[in-house]
Amino acid sequence: MRRYILALDQGTTSCRAIVFDREQRIAGLAQREFTQHFPREGWVEHDATEIWECQRAVMLESIGRAGIGPQEIAAIGITNQRETTVLWDRLTGKPVYNAIVWQCRRTADTVEELRRRGLEDHIRAVTGLVPDAYFSGTKIKWILDNVPGVRERAQRGEVLFGTVDTWLLWNLTGGAVHATDRTNASRTMLYDIRKLDWDDTLLEALGIPRRILPQVRPSSEIYGCAEIEGVRIPVAGMAGDQQAALFGQACFEAGEAKNTYGTGCFLLMNTGETPFESRNGLITTIAAGAGDGVRYALEGSAFVGGAVIQWLRDELRIIDDARDAEYFARKVPDTGGVYLVPAFTGLGAPHWDMYARGAILGLTRGTRREHIIRAAEEAIAYEVADLVEAMEADTGMRITDLKADGGASRDGFLMGFEADMIGARVRRPEILETTALGAAYLAGLAVGVWESEEEIRRAWRAGAEFEPAMEESRRRELMEGWRRAVSRSLLWAPRGERG
Repeated sequence: MRRYILALDQGTTSCRAIVFDREQRIAGLAQREFTQHFPREGWVEHDATEIWECQRAVMLESIGRAGIGPQEIAAIGITNQRETTVLWDRLTGKPVYNAIVWQCRRTADTVEELRRRGLEDHIRAVTGLVPDAYFSGTKIKWILDNVPGVRERAQRGEVLFGTVDTWLLWNLTGGAVHATDRTNASRTMLYDIRKLDWDDTLLEALGIPRRILPQVRPSSEIYGCAEIEGVRIPVAGMAGDQQAALFGQACFEAGEAKNTYGTGCFLLMNTGETPFESRNGLITTIAAGAGDGVRYALEGSAFVGGAVIQWLRDELRIIDDARDAEYFARKVPDTGGVYLVPAFTGLGAPHWDMYARGAILGLTRGTRREHIIRAAEEAIAYEVADLVEAMEADTGMRITDLKADGGASRDGFLMGFEADMIGARVRRPEILETTALGAAYLAGLAVGVWESEEEIRRAWRAGAEFEPAMEESRRRELMEGWRRAVSRSLLWAPRGERG
């Protein structure tokens, strides 16, 4: 009897694979980091071949650790880092260039050109997004324009484009299926989220041939089959990582929200069947769901979340392990007036400043490393508080219960400070692997492992809860200091260095 679901969770810094049983328990887990490439200031790339090899390795390893055979796996679900762009040769399967990562800022000038051509309102109305180098469309154009011969080959139908989900699906199915799901398509800045089709105006503006684009399908259905040790297993669920986490947190109703504390921070609220237009710098996107119906979400993204703690470890070298940050943050009563703005790759919502840069402000002779570490921890909470405030202003709905997931949600100091900054309860689930779990749910629903979303909702359990305890006057004071610090970081990069 096939009673397990295999979830492939392809992230920005690592590949993970998790085997879940029908009771949503983890039977096997494997994870490996892969190489980050920074060829120039502001450029971020991955080797797409390394990603596939890494993901395939952890897939097989997780099955081995679960102590099961492939014949016991009912389906495979995929969730992925979004916006990261891969172009590859249709015949050989080899990438024509490194994957350009969502964090990469090289196409900032292209985005400015789109604005000068008067396309900003069209982009907002059709895609639900704001023009930014974050999204896939301008990354595709860069590869077509800058890798010799690729544009001509693409026009002849010899080159395919995909976000990482599409790249994995294509490899899993031996090149038989070139498809993406609606959640990933909605992050390309090329997809009409109401008509559910690629937008010809934007394809023409960026010079992207429609024939290189994948077919767009619902998030929960059988896409094709992978073969593992001679056993054919349906690939039956796909969603971008943040939409998968929203689904994995059982946020199925309008008004329910979650924040993922990963490399970046991503706050999503389910807004139901109607796309909600933001007036406060958020974006409208498609939420994952079972069946053919379309749900939407409002999203705010902070490009650097938990990555600021990695920066303390790897670049500043003032901590040895990311888990040490919580310990040092608690060693001081406050930051001593220090604020750290982690705008290393610009600022996302609600500011959308591609040219902002990181800053540490408020330093005095008495500043110690503990103050800087605590300021980095607090910065993550401030970023999310900005997003919550914008989301509440847009929707008129108060977030009283925020579900938290991602690696940094294990940090009790951060979760408690977050509750203080948003003035609401923060709930961390018992199963923290919500991104992979969301992909597993989508795949399992497609093949009948779970019967309904209601069955999934009943199984959601809180692992820890954090209630706000700070005086409102102190909260306002801290947030005002944060906003002053952010204002100093805006439009920092000189024009010659932009993009």
